[in-house]
Amino acid sequence: MGFFVNISRGQSIEKISADTPLMGHEVLSLSDYDGKDRTMAWRVNRILRPLGWVVDEDCDVEFVDTTTFEGAEIYRSTLTFVMALACKKATGKDVTVRYSMNSCYYCELSDASATEEDVARIFDEMKKLVSLSIPIQMATLALDKAKRISERQGNMDRARLMQWTGADPITMYRCAGVYGFFGGPLAATTNRVPTFDLNHFAPGFLLRFPSLTDPDNLPPLNVIPKLMDVFREYSSWLSVLGLSTMDSLHERVAMGRSLELILISEAFHSEALSRIANEIMDRGDVRIVCLAGPSSSGKTTTSKRLAIQLQVRGKNPVTLALDDYYVDREHTPRDEYGNYDFETLEALDVGLINEHLNALMAGEEVQLPKYDFVTGTRKTGKRLKLSYGDILIIEGIHGLNEELTKEIPADMKYKVFISPLTGTNLDSYNRIGTTDARLFRRLVRDYRTRGHGPEHTLDMWPSVIKGSYKHIFPYEAGADILFNSSLVYEISVIKGYAEPLLRAIPEASRSYGEAQRLLSVLSFVPVIPSENVPNLSILREFIGGSCFDK
Repeated sequence: MGFFVNISRGQSIEKISADTPLMGHEVLSLSDYDGKDRTMAWRVNRILRPLGWVVDEDCDVEFVDTTTFEGAEIYRSTLTFVMALACKKATGKDVTVRYSMNSCYYCELSDASATEEDVARIFDEMKKLVSLSIPIQMATLALDKAKRISERQGNMDRARLMQWTGADPITMYRCAGVYGFFGGPLAATTNRVPTFDLNHFAPGFLLRFPSLTDPDNLPPLNVIPKLMDVFREYSSWLSVLGLSTMDSLHERVAMGRSLELILISEAFHSEALSRIANEIMDRGDVRIVCLAGPSSSGKTTTSKRLAIQLQVRGKNPVTLALDDYYVDREHTPRDEYGNYDFETLEALDVGLINEHLNALMAGEEVQLPKYDFVTGTRKTGKRLKLSYGDILIIEGIHGLNEELTKEIPADMKYKVFISPLTGTNLDSYNRIGTTDARLFRRLVRDYRTRGHGPEHTLDMWPSVIKGSYKHIFPYEAGADILFNSSLVYEISVIKGYAEPLLRAIPEASRSYGEAQRLLSVLSFVPVIPSENVPNLSILREFIGGSCFDK
């Protein structure tokens, strides 16, 4: 008996009939879809599947290519697998993905520094693997077998993580006789990731890949020294804690050392903010601290904790939230899909911001606005006047954009870029990306404070990400300092808040597939109760209970 495959193509549906089971790449070849070369996977009844997935009954499908957030992520994961294969073959060593930055991963070889010759050999081997178009096949394995395979391949952290989570069976991917472990689908063949480069960057190297905004080309290489300093500091700190991958976090929790992790993480933030306050004081002429970062990076709490550090040093800091200057919802610009674009600068009343900043610097009193995120309207806030020597801290996603402070002399400004720049890897080459870390934060906060259910947040997230790359991250390099707002324990605490929200999303929702992906990530994370999270923690900005909300 025949069946129909209904392919969603924007506002239209392409219908294909079949009498025998079809894999995704077969459906793709029969379709008129014009993004075939970029297609990484497909959604089958809203669930993200590899192109090797077979359908044999009526279903609704959608192809996922590299112009989408999910497609770009699959491209990066597949490329990482190819790199791992090439490293082993070219150098006999395993590879660890350490950090993500500006459309590249910083990677290191196991037990040795990478030489320029190593990097050249790895690159040549990657090119060979891509040109051979080797199949990448999904394999569903019993837990004990998946563990044994990981141990034989030398992936002990992965084997231990499997044991901690206890999931059975385990989904892995096999290519050229080697098994990889990922939280989501990979591309069907190695030739699906043709655009990449490797650059030696002692003691490791950079794996470069296309950006979401330009999926066919590599962006210019832009290594920010301040960012590398943050990464090195974080690595040193994790070494002290004895943390490397998620299995070591499981071990600490099982040993009853959760409180220790919380206290040390919070002390790390306090120390970093203290250093920032000292730099501001050393400048002498600073009147405005501009604090910016992408959505859910923790700007509000950071601004208030920084204010406390400045008070300790004898200053009178005043915080100003740029979110209160959003235009009324009816006047908010829309993106190319007709959705509200809250990431663009035009979503703010730039004229009023400049007017208020100039007045405050001149010692005048202003009437501040207060934005109501539930109603989408701007209301009247408090009145504000600065005394001589006061420091104004402005915080918001556009805080480093010169259009907001163009009339303020440069020597009167100190710029801070904030983002959860690091996180705990699941294993040697599977990261919980900073984008996902921010998404988990935002899911919880939006539900708690802004009247938005998880489906709304997930639907909006791709446009938020694109807006960040376009309007926010370009200003990162111009910051005086970078503040890493991540907490090594936070994903374990936020799991208890995000998991119920994601499980509540119905199967009929278009966000269901993304919710399942996020639940898969959380399945590898241990749980830490929130009771010991201090009330001044950045995490409290999202889960509630912050002393700064009072």
